[in-house]
Amino acid sequence: METEQKGLRAFLKRKGVEITVKRYLIDAMSSMAMGLFASLLIGTIFNTIADKLEVQWLSDTAAFATSAAGPAMAVAIGFALKAPPLVLFSLCAVGAGANSLGGPLGTLICAIIAAELGKIVSKETKIDILVTPTVTILSGLAMASLVGPGVAALMNGFGAVIMNATVLNPFWMGICVSVLVGIALTLPISSAAICAALGLVGLAGGAATAGCCAQMVGFAVLSFRENGWGGIVAQGLGTSMLQMGNIVRNPKIWIPPTLAAAITGPVATCVFRLENGVAIASGMGTCGLVGPIGIMAAEGFGNASSWIGLLLVSIVLPAILTPLIAIPFRKIGWIKDGDLKLDL
Repeated sequence: METEQKGLRAFLKRKGVEITVKRYLIDAMSSMAMGLFASLLIGTIFNTIADKLEVQWLSDTAAFATSAAGPAMAVAIGFALKAPPLVLFSLCAVGAGANSLGGPLGTLICAIIAAELGKIVSKETKIDILVTPTVTILSGLAMASLVGPGVAALMNGFGAVIMNATVLNPFWMGICVSVLVGIALTLPISSAAICAALGLVGLAGGAATAGCCAQMVGFAVLSFRENGWGGIVAQGLGTSMLQMGNIVRNPKIWIPPTLAAAITGPVATCVFRLENGVAIASGMGTCGLVGPIGIMAAEGFGNASSWIGLLLVSIVLPAILTPLIAIPFRKIGWIKDGDLKLDL
């Protein structure tokens, strides 16, 4: 028995299969966030510019980029797992199906399994050109059909919690919705899809936008010493999901932007009465400035108070509050230099 176990470990090592938390929840998730940025998020930025400048070819480009989100995430995961070329290319199909059925979280799970199984059979037969893509694609899409309903249930449950929060008074609703949707934005699930499915507009949409902006701008400013201006752009206009690998390493780095969201949420709902007029924009934050644009699209927006509130809630307060909240965390060693470093 022991000999068989040693033989299995030696085989997995030879195939480059390392079953570790670091490999799957840090390396793979961090790389997946890059794939998401290079497809859906950059497409969202293109689309925002195209809408404002009314440039059709850029709008078409945005559509192509966003439609490639699933394959881009899956290939990025395979890259992090050091998948050989044939496995890597086969992951395109896995990503397309898994993202369709289970979103980013489903893609993460399915691409990991498909990549590892593909690596195991890679170059083990004389008909590798048939075996490797077959095993990779079938295992990934079979897993997608199994994982999809579970991810959908998770999304529905999370959405139910958010909907329950929306019936609270504006102060408590502002805190709960801002924190919950902000957390969803940073997790490998789709906050935009949740907000769209719930029809999250009005004050609840404003609170959701505040939470998303707090995560994105907060992490961008908090990590400036490690990531510089590239980090400001990647996180502030892209996604705070880029920090998920670092959050797995040190969950305490998530506390400052989340507390900032708990402050900016009620500021948005109680002080400035900010509303978001587009449900999907409520879960986008400052990604391509879609969240603020959704607030600008709401009925009644346009007076001086609205503009001041939007700037404060979306950018100024998260940029100030997050590093201030982090000061004692750095002093007691909960957050150290390098904890927020991204591979940009």
